[in-house]
Order: sequence, then structure tokens, then C-alpha cells
Amino acid sequence: MGNATNSSDDQLLWIYEAIRIVDLTCLVIYCVVFVLGILGNSLVIYVTGYRMKRTVNSVWFLNLALADFLFTAFLIFSIISLSQNTQWQFGRLMCKLNSFVSVVNMFASIFVLTAISLDRCLSIWVVVWAQNKRTVCKAQVISAVIWVTAVICSIPYATFRDVTEHQGMLFCSSSASKTQRYNLMIFRFVIGFLIPFLLIFVSYVAIAVRAGRLQRTRRRRSRKIIFSIVLAFFICWLPFHVVQFIQSTENPNLFVAVRIAGPLSGSLAFLNSCLNPILYVFMCDEFQKKLKESICSVLESALAEDHLSYMSSRSLSSQLSRISRKSDAATPLDAKGSTSKFKFAECNVLSTEEKKSENF
Repeated sequence: MGNATNSSDDQLLWIYEAIRIVDLTCLVIYCVVFVLGILGNSLVIYVTGYRMKRTVNSVWFLNLALADFLFTAFLIFSIISLSQNTQWQFGRLMCKLNSFVSVVNMFASIFVLTAISLDRCLSIWVVVWAQNKRTVCKAQVISAVIWVTAVICSIPYATFRDVTEHQGMLFCSSSASKTQRYNLMIFRFVIGFLIPFLLIFVSYVAIAVRAGRLQRTRRRRSRKIIFSIVLAFFICWLPFHVVQFIQSTENPNLFVAVRIAGPLSGSLAFLNSCLNPILYVFMCDEFQKKLKESICSVLESALAEDHLSYMSSRSLSSQLSRISRKSDAATPLDAKGSTSKFKFAECNVLSTEEKKSENF
């Protein structure tokens, strides 16, 4: 009897320790996703919004970066909550808003990825149609439709989200019934993963078939990008939905497995917001060119200011030295006039430099 009790206690300690390690790992991943997602997507927004020429691709990349940026920006609330043993200290409104914004941008990000895939497929298969009908205005309209659709799809998830109290602690959790949770899970899987993934997969298979007729180097590069895109999407989101299905069974024998795999699969899904700038934008030659130009322009402006200040002081010293040499070489009869000219020239130079310094 005593051995059985000790064995049970050891098992519970092992479970608590495993959960603690998992939560700590997820906290680290959340922080990495938050930092890299904010920096990477901010850079993408700046380059596509202000540096690159407005094209259909730049519209897609800009909306993708906006979705991922908002998704990672609200991740700070999850980081704080997870650091406090998932307790929620931000109130009922922020509980709903945090869930709403996260799901909105999850749907928007996935929908934009699907739009990019379909756009690339049409561009390579229907070249004449793409040249005549593929416009920036239409891309902006489609982007607006994507955001509206994402908002509509996310409303139920915010509706069934509320602050609950357990043992004197507050938690932001789902308030839906078992049937409602199951329906929401099926809806999220079908609309937020299955259909987009099938469209993305079919699109890039079609692109791969078409790219097979291109040059060998271009074909190899296209296959590499296609493989990276599909694999990243599949790896990041499939475990999350699989764990959600297992959790919906509410099998007590799988409680520990779900408790450990659930946060890890969520972290993996969040990681996709960091990978998108790399896979969809940083592989773009135009983006790399504009990024280098942006960095170079910043360095040039900083160096130009130092160069200007250096040249101003150097110019002043040179002028004074030349005037001084002329003054020393002058005849005694012209000494008085030369001295007057020297003082007059010196005053003019100093006056000019003072005006320049006032302008700076």
C-alpha cells in the first residue's frame, strides 16, 4: 500500500515538473515570437508600405505583415498571463478583445497566404489575363474582403470567451458548452486550415508543373520556395488542430498528454507569424533590394551630416590659412590694406559659418 502511494506521488511530481518545464518552454517561445514577429513584420510593413512600388505583390505582403504584426503584438498579454500561471489580470473586456484580435489575425493571415498562392498560380498559368486584370485596386479590394471575412469568422470566439474564477484566481477561458466548443473547433479547422491548405497545396502543385518548363535554375529555386511554404504551413498548424481534436474527446486518460502537447502546439502555430516574413518576403529579390537601399540611405544620411560638419571646419581653416599666408607675403606699404582685407575676409567667413550653424 505504501509503495503504491509513493509511486503515485512520484508520478504526480513527474507530471507537475513536466508541465512546469512545458510552460517555461512556451514562455520562452512566446517571447521569441513576440520580439522577432514585431521586428520582422515592422520591417516588412515599412519596406512594402513606404519603400517599394505599390504592386499586387506588395499589397499581399503588406496585409500579411499587418496580420502577423497585430497577432504578435497582442501576444504580450498571453506572455504576462503565462508568466503568472495563466492567471488573467486584464479584465473581461481585454479577455474578449485579446481572443478576438488573435483569432481575427489568425484567419486573416491564413486567408492572405491563400490569396498569395492563388494569385501566383493564376499569374503563371493565365499570363494574358493576369497582365490585363491583375491590378493593385483589385488586390486592395480582395484584402478588404479578407479582413471583413476574418472579423466575421472570429466573432463567435470572442462571444464565448470570458473571465472565470477558480480557487480565488481569475482565468480567461472559454465559456461555451461542449457542443459549442466542438462546433467552433470544426469550423476553425475547416475554414482556418483544411480549405486554405488544400488551396495552397493545389496552387503550388500547379505552379511546380508550370515551372518545370522553365530554366533549370529557376525550376530548382521555385521548388525550394514551394516546399518551404507548404511545409511551414503544414508543420505549424497541423499539430495545433490535431491536439484540439484530441482535447474535444475529454478523455481523462489523455489529460496529461493534452496538457503538455496543447501549449507546445499553440506555440508552434504562433511561430508561423515569425516565419512568414522570411518565407514570403525575404525570398523576394525586390524586397532585398529595397531593404539594402533603406539601410544604405540611413547610413548615407548619417555619414553625410558628419562629412558636412567636417568639411565646414576644414574649409574655414583652409580659408584662414590662405589669407594668413597672403598677409605675411604682402609688402610693408600694403600691410595696412592687407590687414584690413584679412580682417574683413575673416569676418565674412565666420559670419557665413555662423549662419550655416544656425540653419543646422
